[in-house]
Amino acid sequence: MTEKNQEDSGIEEGTGLATKTRPATKKPSLYRVLLLNDDYTPMEFVVEILVRIFRKTPEDAARIMLHVHQNGVGMCGVYTYEVAETKVAQVMDAARRAQHPLQCTMEKE
Repeated sequence: MTEKNQEDSGIEEGTGLATKTRPATKKPSLYRVLLLNDDYTPMEFVVEILVRIFRKTPEDAARIMLHVHQNGVGMCGVYTYEVAETKVAQVMDAARRAQHPLQCTMEKE
Protein backbone atom coordinates (compact mmCIF):
# COMPACT_ATOMS: atom_id res chain seq x y z
CA MET A 1 0.00 0.00 0.00
CA THR A 2 1.39 3.38 -0.82
CA GLU A 3 1.63 6.20 1.66
CA LYS A 4 -1.19 8.03 -0.12
CA ASN A 5 -3.47 4.96 0.08
CA GLN A 6 -2.77 4.50 3.82
CA GLU A 7 -3.84 8.04 4.57
CA ASP A 8 -7.02 7.62 2.52
CA SER A 9 -8.02 4.36 4.22
CA GLY A 10 -7.53 5.65 7.78
CA ILE A 11 -4.98 2.95 8.68
CA GLU A 12 -2.10 4.09 10.82
CA GLU A 13 1.11 2.22 10.41
CA GLY A 14 2.75 0.75 13.50
CA THR A 15 -0.13 0.71 15.97
CA GLY A 16 -0.92 -3.01 15.67
CA LEU A 17 -3.51 -2.88 18.44
CA ALA A 18 -7.17 -3.41 17.94
CA THR A 19 -9.18 -2.24 20.92
CA LYS A 20 -12.77 -3.10 21.55
CA THR A 21 -14.69 -1.37 24.28
CA ARG A 22 -17.23 -3.37 26.22
CA PRO A 23 -20.32 -1.74 27.61
CA ALA A 24 -20.27 -1.73 31.40
CA THR A 25 -22.84 -4.23 32.62
CA LYS A 26 -24.45 -3.85 35.99
CA LYS A 27 -25.98 -6.66 38.02
CA PRO A 28 -29.75 -6.26 38.38
CA SER A 29 -31.12 -5.04 41.69
CA LEU A 30 -32.52 -7.73 43.93
CA TYR A 31 -35.75 -7.63 45.90
CA ARG A 32 -36.87 -9.52 49.00
CA VAL A 33 -40.35 -11.00 48.85
CA LEU A 34 -42.02 -10.82 52.27
CA LEU A 35 -45.13 -12.43 53.75
CA LEU A 36 -47.00 -10.49 56.42
CA ASN A 37 -48.76 -12.16 59.32
CA ASP A 38 -52.48 -11.82 59.92
CA ASP A 39 -54.88 -13.46 62.39
CA TYR A 40 -57.10 -15.13 59.80
CA THR A 41 -55.08 -16.92 57.09
CA PRO A 42 -54.66 -20.60 58.02
CA MET A 43 -51.10 -21.77 58.58
CA GLU A 44 -51.67 -24.66 56.17
CA PHE A 45 -52.53 -22.20 53.39
CA VAL A 46 -49.31 -20.26 54.00
CA VAL A 47 -47.28 -23.49 53.85
CA GLU A 48 -49.05 -24.43 50.60
CA ILE A 49 -48.20 -21.02 49.09
CA LEU A 50 -44.55 -21.37 50.09
CA VAL A 51 -44.30 -24.84 48.56
CA ARG A 52 -46.25 -24.09 45.39
CA ILE A 53 -45.12 -20.55 44.50
CA PHE A 54 -41.70 -20.31 46.13
CA ARG A 55 -40.67 -23.97 45.58
CA LYS A 56 -39.77 -24.48 49.26
CA THR A 57 -39.61 -27.93 50.78
CA PRO A 58 -42.46 -28.66 53.21
CA GLU A 59 -39.97 -28.41 56.10
CA ASP A 60 -38.61 -25.03 54.96
CA ALA A 61 -42.14 -23.80 54.28
CA ALA A 62 -43.25 -24.72 57.82
CA ARG A 63 -40.17 -22.99 59.28
CA ILE A 64 -40.83 -19.80 57.29
CA MET A 65 -44.54 -19.89 58.15
CA LEU A 66 -43.74 -20.14 61.88
CA HIS A 67 -41.26 -17.28 61.55
CA VAL A 68 -43.96 -15.13 59.91
CA HIS A 69 -46.47 -16.14 62.60
CA GLN A 70 -44.12 -15.32 65.49
CA ASN A 71 -42.40 -12.21 64.08
CA GLY A 72 -45.11 -10.63 61.94
CA VAL A 73 -43.10 -10.80 58.73
CA GLY A 74 -40.87 -13.31 56.97
CA MET A 75 -38.79 -13.51 53.83
CA CYS A 76 -39.78 -16.02 51.13
CA GLY A 77 -36.84 -15.37 48.81
CA VAL A 78 -34.71 -12.84 46.95
CA TYR A 79 -35.33 -12.28 43.24
CA THR A 80 -34.85 -9.82 40.42
CA TYR A 81 -37.56 -7.17 40.14
CA GLU A 82 -39.66 -8.95 37.52
CA VAL A 83 -39.57 -12.32 39.29
CA ALA A 84 -40.35 -10.75 42.69
CA GLU A 85 -43.24 -8.78 41.20
CA THR A 86 -44.66 -11.95 39.63
CA LYS A 87 -44.37 -13.94 42.88
CA VAL A 88 -46.13 -11.18 44.85
CA ALA A 89 -48.94 -11.11 42.28
CA GLN A 90 -49.28 -14.93 42.40
CA VAL A 91 -49.53 -14.91 46.21
CA MET A 92 -52.06 -12.10 46.25
CA ASP A 93 -54.14 -13.79 43.55
CA ALA A 94 -54.13 -17.14 45.36
CA ALA A 95 -55.06 -15.49 48.67
CA ARG A 96 -57.89 -13.54 47.04
CA ARG A 97 -59.26 -16.67 45.33
CA ALA A 98 -59.15 -18.55 48.66
CA GLN A 99 -60.70 -15.53 50.40
CA HIS A 100 -57.79 -15.07 52.81
CA PRO A 101 -56.37 -11.66 53.79
CA LEU A 102 -52.75 -12.81 53.35
CA GLN A 103 -50.48 -9.94 52.28
CA CYS A 104 -47.23 -10.21 50.35
CA THR A 105 -44.85 -7.38 49.55
CA MET A 106 -41.41 -6.80 48.08
CA GLU A 107 -38.61 -4.47 49.07
CA LYS A 108 -35.27 -3.64 47.53
CA GLU A 109 -32.40 -5.51 49.14
